[in-house]
Amino acid sequence: MSHLEHKELSPKAITCNVLIISDSRTEKTDESGKYLVENLKGCGHTVVDFAFLKNDQEAIKNKLKEYLAQEELQVIITSGGTGVSMRDVTVETVTPMLDKMLDGFGELFRTLSYTEIGTASIMSRAIAGVISGKVIVCVPGSLAAVKLALDKIILPEIGHMVREATR
Repeated sequence: MSHLEHKELSPKAITCNVLIISDSRTEKTDESGKYLVENLKGCGHTVVDFAFLKNDQEAIKNKLKEYLAQEELQVIITSGGTGVSMRDVTVETVTPMLDKMLDGFGELFRTLSYTEIGTASIMSRAIAGVISGKVIVCVPGSLAAVKLALDKIILPEIGHMVREATR
């Protein structure tokens, strides 16, 4: 079966949670999370929870465990904490929890990012994977990065990723 046939058989409406991880953004100043929620909903997906956390490994891990216990949840998208500063801990928190890594997500994100920001794209540690049959995607916190990831990768493949992760 081709990837096009797989996509045709994939769910069209996905249940998601969005988690913003930042020491500087708040609900008032955040643009990235709002963009994620509005555009996911605009494409017919459901966003059950939209939350903010500081760059704290234990808090992130606990929130992810809470999300993973939600039976109807299919996708978790995090934004922030994927850079190289000492405070960026999203990748270190999520990676050990993964059952499967979707290496191509980070590779493609950085390739597309390179066309927009050049060699600074090497500092992005965007990742995606599967935990207990649920897809998790971790993208940088900037609005430009979120738009790139959501519009060019996540939305075109979200149903396909869910289908494959739950087979």
